[in-house]
Amino acid sequence: MLASLGRVLPVTDTGGSAPRVEFTGANLLRFLAVLAVLYSHISFYLIDDLGTGWWGIDVVYGVFVEHMGLNQHLSFVGVAVFMMLTGALVTRSAIRHRPGQFMRARLARLLPAFWVAIAAAVLLVELGINGMFSGQDGVTPGQAVLSFFLGGFFLKPEVAVLGVTWTLVVQVLFYVLCLAFRRVLRTVPVALPLAGAALCSAVLFYNLYVPQPYTVPMLSKVAATLPVVFLGQIVYLGWAGLGEKRWLAAATLAQMGVVWLATEYRVYWAGDRYLWTIALVAAAVVLLARYDGPMSGSAVVRWTAQRSYAIYLVHTLVLYRVYENTVDHLGPTGAIVAFCIVAALVAEALYRWVEVPAARWITNRRTRAVAVDAARRVAVRT
Repeated sequence: MLASLGRVLPVTDTGGSAPRVEFTGANLLRFLAVLAVLYSHISFYLIDDLGTGWWGIDVVYGVFVEHMGLNQHLSFVGVAVFMMLTGALVTRSAIRHRPGQFMRARLARLLPAFWVAIAAAVLLVELGINGMFSGQDGVTPGQAVLSFFLGGFFLKPEVAVLGVTWTLVVQVLFYVLCLAFRRVLRTVPVALPLAGAALCSAVLFYNLYVPQPYTVPMLSKVAATLPVVFLGQIVYLGWAGLGEKRWLAAATLAQMGVVWLATEYRVYWAGDRYLWTIALVAAAVVLLARYDGPMSGSAVVRWTAQRSYAIYLVHTLVLYRVYENTVDHLGPTGAIVAFCIVAALVAEALYRWVEVPAARWITNRRTRAVAVDAARRVAVRT
């Protein structure tokens, strides 16, 4: 399929040297995405689980749901921002770097903090402090091991000790696609998002029409989310001048078609406004990604953006217990503030003591290995 597209589409050979695009507003977008994700889980918890409310939810509902037409709980808003940034920021690296170097850099960034968060989630379940994020009462040793490799999401029924990490399945699959079709990405870049739309549609139809025992439900969730990552890739290709406008427009429409298909067949999980939501997120990313004003450089925005991954991993681990243990004493607003403080402290610890030092150690180890290998080759030649 990619080969046939390559014969139709104009060749834009990057020579492995993709233009740099300055995403000076990326921190601001991450900050807004963190707020949206935190709000979504607070809203889901208070409204759907507890059947209560909060004045902040009323304000957000009136502004963003009633007037702007977004889904209840701002479902998918934060995830869509993070996913679109992934596509925009990772594509250049996938073009420029060798496959091994590219994947090591990505996994060094993701895996250490992820594994610590999964270990904490399993421990909290075993101690009876937290419940599962899927329907089970507990987790078996085999399911716990699978969770460290995102395998629990592919079981039937799904087993999730830390539900938010399903997005890592999407990210890792996007990395794999970029590597598997790296030659295409370096010669006919716009072919990848076009083919990606066809692949996502095929996955959706597969799960819809094959007998239920042969379906893989998680793949439908991935196929419904990948279009947002590909939209971020299209944004980068457009700004970098790596695709003709008409083909970039066609690729954009193809991704929107997948979102429409997923909405029509109820693949999404919270409403039917995902196409509109993703369109608004795409507009926000295009408007703010290269913003370089005072907000993007503020200390709060920078701190939150740097720790956005850690916050994303830990916030649901502390939300429910902190809220239920403080709401009677502090009220809903005080309990939410307490949750934010605890989440910030735990995220800071994960970022400072795991994420940063682990990534630095892996990078330094690889740098030393490359230097030693180079020295050996020089010694052999002399």
